[in-house]
Amino acid sequence: MPTIDELMDEGNGALAIGELEESVKYFRQVIEQDPQFQDGWHALSMALYKLDRYEESIEAGKRAAEIDPNNQFVWSSLSLAYNANKQKAEAEAAGAKARIISWGGKVKLDAPNANPPE
Repeated sequence: MPTIDELMDEGNGALAIGELEESVKYFRQVIEQDPQFQDGWHALSMALYKLDRYEESIEAGKRAAEIDPNNQFVWSSLSLAYNANKQKAEAEAAGAKARIISWGGKVKLDAPNANPPE
């Protein structure tokens, strides 16, 4: 069985040459091996984003944020996916979290459904 590092390398290589569906397959194998591997979730989120599969991208990005809520890149990526999915309020909130982290601050995850969209 390939290691997580090997799968990430294959997934990143496929992503780099535009084989997006192939990269998704590799990144899904990564998170199957280690569901707590934040880089795998983030990579999956970005590959799905590039495939215009925004809802799936958001779900993978949210999982990455649960694992590491203070990762600026995860929040920036989530902001992009929310924006592409026409979820402006969520995009702005994710972007704000990315900025807070970039300034050296910390963020916490909102409670699920604490502020349901109106």
